[in-house]
Formats: sequence, structure tokens, C-alpha cells
Amino acid sequence: HSCAPPILSVLYGQDGLHASCEKKYCGRGSKCVVNRETDKPECRCIDDCKPSYMPVCGSDGKFYENHCELHRASCLQRKKIYIVHSKDCFFKGDGCTMADYRRLKSILLNLQSHHQRQHNHQGEDRIQKRFLVEDMFNHWDINGDRRLGSSELAQLITREDLEDDYLDCTPEDLLRFDDYNSDGYLTLQELYTAFQVIQLTLPEEQKVSIMTVTVGLSTVLTCAIHGPLRPPIIWKRNGVVLNFLDLEDINDFGEDDSLYITKVTTIHMGNYTCHAYGYEELYQTHILQVNVPPVIRVYPETQAQEPGVSASLKCHAEGIPNPRISWLKNGIAIVPKLSKQLMLLANGSELHINSVRYEDTGAYTCIAKNEVGVDEDISSLFIEDSARKTRLSVGDMFYVFSNDGITIIQPTDCEIQRHIKPNEKVFAEICPRVEGEASQFCLWASAVNVRDKYIYVTQPKWNRIMILDIQTQKVIQTLDTDPLPVKIHYDKSHDQIWVLSWGDMNASHPTLQVITEASTRENQHIIHTHLDGMDDYFIPHTNLIINHIRFGFIFNKSLSAIHKIDLETVAKIKTISLKNYSCLPQAMAYTHLGGYFFVQCKTNLSLSVTPQLIIDSVTDSVIGPNSDISGTPYISPDGRYLVSANKYSGRITVQTITIQGEIKLIYDLQTTMRISDLTFQSSFTEGNQYYIYATSYLQTDVLFVELSTGKMDILKNLKDPIKSKDWPWSHCNRIIKDSGLFGQYLITPAKDSLFIINGRQNTLRCEVSGIKRGNTVVWVGDV
Repeated sequence: HSCAPPILSVLYGQDGLHASCEKKYCGRGSKCVVNRETDKPECRCIDDCKPSYMPVCGSDGKFYENHCELHRASCLQRKKIYIVHSKDCFFKGDGCTMADYRRLKSILLNLQSHHQRQHNHQGEDRIQKRFLVEDMFNHWDINGDRRLGSSELAQLITREDLEDDYLDCTPEDLLRFDDYNSDGYLTLQELYTAFQVIQLTLPEEQKVSIMTVTVGLSTVLTCAIHGPLRPPIIWKRNGVVLNFLDLEDINDFGEDDSLYITKVTTIHMGNYTCHAYGYEELYQTHILQVNVPPVIRVYPETQAQEPGVSASLKCHAEGIPNPRISWLKNGIAIVPKLSKQLMLLANGSELHINSVRYEDTGAYTCIAKNEVGVDEDISSLFIEDSARKTRLSVGDMFYVFSNDGITIIQPTDCEIQRHIKPNEKVFAEICPRVEGEASQFCLWASAVNVRDKYIYVTQPKWNRIMILDIQTQKVIQTLDTDPLPVKIHYDKSHDQIWVLSWGDMNASHPTLQVITEASTRENQHIIHTHLDGMDDYFIPHTNLIINHIRFGFIFNKSLSAIHKIDLETVAKIKTISLKNYSCLPQAMAYTHLGGYFFVQCKTNLSLSVTPQLIIDSVTDSVIGPNSDISGTPYISPDGRYLVSANKYSGRITVQTITIQGEIKLIYDLQTTMRISDLTFQSSFTEGNQYYIYATSYLQTDVLFVELSTGKMDILKNLKDPIKSKDWPWSHCNRIIKDSGLFGQYLITPAKDSLFIINGRQNTLRCEVSGIKRGNTVVWVGDV
């Protein structure tokens, strides 16, 4: 158990775009092309850039018309050219820097205002400036042809006595910097642009525009700012300029400077603003909402019951907007009002039959609908006399790894189904005796469920991973790893297991390894990654809506940066610096709504707690702190709630992520709990709602909170947790484990026993004693 929060993820590239270009990364200034001869993807420099004049300076000392030209030159010359934001930006062999050029323009304006003292134009600065520039143009246009050539500009030096000026720029530089159509002349409009006095308009009713798009489609955002010779449009998302980021999904700036978003996903929801270059105060806001057709799961898919017992059929549906649920039995609509037998609970997401009869046998279809789609699935119910005999299943169990081996518990009846002892032999003992130890016992750190087929669990002291077969409930294999494997995560999208090993108890030689094809166990092997300098990693979880993850992160908890990795190629893609916020990353969470990562921060002065940082996965940039909220971030399985637990102050903050991509505070809870671990449980009374359960790393109580209302309750006296010093593998010395999407039981270990909680009634179900250090738990669902 890594104590990583249950987190969501991003839908990408499921349509298998051109065989291999989908997965190939090409830097800025280049694009992916499939080579016809080899059929392999290659990066090639782009042929040309769209004409837009937004001058930038390259580290090679050259001046480029825009970012695209700079990246293209970098690609063609096969050398890194980056943008220089310094005043020493110059043409080769020329000293006219941008700063000097700006000074020259202000000198020319001042001179003109001296000439014009007698026509004092009243009104706002920009209008005054506009008249000044117009007068300046007329004053300079000696031949009256309504355009300024280089000879007219050259004459200014003598006419205005500029020769002794200390500047390295001359009026002729106006032609070089601001002749937009490169025809060798400046028009009045071009001079307006040079001095930033264009008249731009944005109709009041268009200041905010709301647009709704269905996931998977493309959309175009068009800026409603108009004006003659309007400068290029700058687009921003969360304050970050998009125009030069070379994003694969927000890529094409049309002739009218529109923003094109191809294959919209839920990460794209949120605010986009546009303004003309140099005119930031006039901007338009586009709010993008993303609709998602329903996706559902029913549980159980099939069940057999004896007459007279109660039966439940559950249906979990997700979508945006929230889907409405209805049921059919054998194709005919169910109307609960007509039957005392049937009850629909939690907005239809559970169909409950009080006392089943033979005629209740049938196929029950759950249908979920919203504005953009429909999904359905069937749950079958059989009523038969001998049903009890057929109920023996290996599913719906907690697997608990403790000092005393492996205990498999069925929570409904609190039964121990099976116990595998430390000295039990498979090919060797489950937990070989450690030299110097009086008794033989097990040590486990972290475990994962692989598609309800296998459980992989780390044995740090034996430098290995053990694999259990769920169907037979037996240990079938061990895999040797680097020394001290402490944390594993199953990446469902690539069927890979990521293993973090410490090297030694001080974690001074951490390494990452990857086990491929984890669910097939055919040509499994461990890959050594070349990712170094990290001591932790974060990979988002999938959920119903998001079933493919492309990227993860590695970080070092004492360095101000996180590194993005491609999960398929296991390569580092980029580094996101957190230096500006003095943030040392401790933990991360992710929501696919708006595509936000939340980073728990610490500063070098470990006493001061700093706010979480928010990173936008669309632009991979830090947008800033999550107001004043600190602590470990946890995201609800549907991505809609962010719960932050501050271990030191006991403060629990709940925020919601709206379908417009906004992060809004719902409430703050001040508790006396020092939170060790936290998990989410689906509500049994309301569809698409959750409760949270949280354990303390010191106290014996478990906290229970209804997410939508903040109503708190406490389960008291669940005995003392394992001491922190006895659980060195993670900061959570007392875990709490839920039983998935449809389960109603939770499990939390104390020092020498386990407690099973009934989440439906928020009561203690039972205590299973004699289980020491049972802090590694895996839930196995419907097999």
C-alpha cells in the first residue's frame, strides 16, 4: 500500500492514430512523419511557419520573426537555440537592442509632444497618444504619399538633431522592426502598431463566451476582438501563453488567429482568454465545458440466490452531466411503485429485492442516459434452491499480508477463508528465517491487484516480489528485484508494474524497475529504468471515463522539481521546476477534470508548511498555489472532489472541481486527527456521491465524513495503530482500504488486529485478532 491517493487520469490517443506517430515525440520546430520506406515514425523539421510578427531573440544572437521560426532554425541547424529575454538581444554586428529600440520610440514621442504643446489633445492617454502618432506621421511624410520610406526616416536624424544621441538605434530601425508586410514602407496603421495605439473593439456581450463540446470531437475558439491591423492574438490558459508551446492537442492557429483544440478530452475544460499582442487589458474569456457520454458497470454480472433472501443489483454510471439511471427486467421497464418487492436506492444506482421468489429470475438491464449518450449493461439473477452450494467464490475478499503470513478474509461474515503461514513451502519458504531473528515471521511493504488475476507483493528484506494466483489462492512465483523494494504500482494502461527500491534503509540508492506484461505472466521480465535522482513516483489511476494513462512523474522529495515520464518508453520527457515556489514535492494527486495535478509541498525549513501547487497537465506549467491549502491531496474516484489532509494541523479541506474546470472551496473541517490515510466510499443513499474514511497515525479513532455536506462522525476505540518506527516503508502507519466501486466494507489494521467497518451503516463489523503489522492489504473484487 503506497498511501498514494486514489486518483484519476487522462484519455489520450485511443483511436490508434497513424500506427506509430501517436507515440512519437518530436520537439518544437519539428513534426512526426511516417517514413514510407521503413514504415517507421521520424521527426522532420517543419517546412514553414505561419506569418506572424512577434519578434524574439535567439541564444545564437539572431533575431527571429516569431517563436516558430526560432524553433524551426533550431531543428534545421541541429543545435539548441532558446529564447533570450535579455536586453542584449541584438542583430549580429549591430547594437540596437529591444530596450534601446523602446527608448528610441519614447524619445520620438517626447519630441513630437514638444512640437505639439499648442494642440493639447484632451482625453485618455491612448487617444492622446494616437493623435500624437498621427501628427508624427504627417510631420515625417515629406512627400505626402501617405507612407514613410527609408530616406524620409533617415532625414529625421538631421531634422530632429538626433545625431549625438547615445542610442544605438536609428529611426530607420522602425522599418526593420515594424514593417509588417515587409514592403519597405511604413503606413500610418503600421506606425500605430509600432507605438501600440491601434483601436480595438470587443462587444460587451462577447466578453465571456461559454462553449460545450462532447469528448472526442474537435473545437475552434475564435477571438471576437476586432480592429484594423489587429496585432496577432495571444491565447492563454490559466495565465500560460499557448501560442508557442507546440502542444499536440492545441496546435493550429488559423488565419484568423483562432485556437484549434483537436480531440477534446476532459482535461481541456476550463478558461481560455484571448487578447491582441500588446493590448492585454482588452481580453475575451472562453469557458469550455466538456460533455461525456455515460459509461456504466453493473455488479454482480451474475448471481444465484435461494428463495426468501434479499438480493441487490448495483449499477454505477459516470458521465457529464450526471446520467439518469433506469432499469428493465427482461426488456420491460421496472416501475418500483407497483411493487412492494422492489426498491430503487441512490437515484436508481441500486435495485434491491427484499425477498426473492422464483419469478424474480431474469436479465436486469441498467440504462444510463445523459444529453450526449446512453450506455447499458445486464446483471443476471437466478433463483434456485441449491444456490448456497454454488456461492463459493474466490472474489470479494481482503488479502492481508502480516507478520504471520497471508490471511484471506471474507468481510461479509468476517470469515478467514485461508491462512498461508510464513514457513509454508512452495518452491522455498514464503518468508525464509532471517539470521539473528528468534522467530520466523514475514515482512511486507506494498501490494497490488493485477486485474483480479494476481497479487504482486514486495518483500523488502528478501529483495523480491512474490506473486499470488487469485483463482487458486496460492503463491506461484517470486521475482528478484533491486535491494529493498518498498513501493509498487500497477499501470493498467500498459499492463506494467513499477517497483521502487531503496537500496538500503536510508533510501540512499533508490532505483525504479518495471515488470512488463504483468497480467499474462508469459514473457515477463524486469526492466531496469535509467531514471535516477528520484526517491518517489506518481502514476495517475484509471477510472470508468479515463481508461488510458500516458504519463507519470518521478521526483526527489528534497529537490524543487518533478520530472514527467512517458510510461510506454519509460523515458524522461521534461522537467517542471518548482523553484519559484520553493516547493519540495512530497506527494501528488490528479483529476482529469481540467487536467490538474496537485502537489503537496514542503520547504527546506521543514517546520513551515507551504500551500499545495497546481500544475496544468495541458501546458505542463505551474499555475500557482492552491490558495492557502496545504497537506496531502486525495482525489475522489470520479475526479470531482479534492480532499486535502494536513497531518500537522488536523485541518481537512474539501474542494470541488466543477464541470467548467474551476476549483472551488466547499468547506473546511478542523479536527484533532493527525491523518495517516484516507479513502473514498460510494454513497448508498445518493448517486454520484462519496463518503471519506480517514485513520490517524496516533489515535484509535476513524473519521467518517459525508462529502457533499461535511457531516462528520467518528468510530471510536479501534485500538492503537502500528507505531511509525515499526512501519518504515511509508508515512502511513495506519492504512484504510476500501472494497472498490461496489463494496461496502473497509479494513484498517491496529497493532495486533484488524478492524472491518461496514460502510453502509458506518459501524464496526468485527475485529479479527492475532494479526500483527497487517498494514499491506489488497481488495479482490468480483472474479
